[in-house]
Amino acid sequence: MSNSPKYWNRAKNYLSKKDKVMKILIKKYNEKTLTSRKDIFFSLCKSIIGQQISVAAANSVFKKFKKTCKGKINPNTVKKITNQKLKRCGLSRQKVKGIKELSIKFSNKSFNPKLINKMNDEEAIIYLSTLRQIGRWSAEMILLFTFNRENIWPIQDIGLLRAISNNYKKKYLPPKKFIKYLGKKFSPYCSVATWYLWRSIDDEPIQY
Repeated sequence: MSNSPKYWNRAKNYLSKKDKVMKILIKKYNEKTLTSRKDIFFSLCKSIIGQQISVAAANSVFKKFKKTCKGKINPNTVKKITNQKLKRCGLSRQKVKGIKELSIKFSNKSFNPKLINKMNDEEAIIYLSTLRQIGRWSAEMILLFTFNRENIWPIQDIGLLRAISNNYKKKYLPPKKFIKYLGKKFSPYCSVATWYLWRSIDDEPIQY
């Protein structure tokens, strides 16, 4: 894992001044920060596995997947694992297809993650979304956790919406107008605001 992003302290100061709720959350959860594995293939696999299932279920499936990969989650290892073995980890047919195609595209370099560094957030989301099983939410998770982009506001994320409802005393789902208002308020550090909102509903920091 890498150290916290360079912008982290600057973002904390900015958000604390901008918003009372953020000030409280930043003070309460000040012991940890966003980090990155700097391993996009690993993170994409984890993102695909975690889609549309609970955190506990995702962790269980990922543990089995990691064991099947003998601890080596990389394109060459995954490419050689049979579909049946992947299914036995608890993966759906579509997720198996997504992970296998991912391993092939990384191996033959038809997908080049290095290009993402030259793209803005929206361009990167579109490029990542060309991968099977990777939609906007998954792409945003990659930009936030792997690339540590500073202004990701993943408004499709259930955890974020729940945290907004809890902390700002709004009904669930919070009004779209209010979510948009917060996004503008927290910009250009929406990623940091998102991380602290997640922390308010989860004992352990989320990591992809």
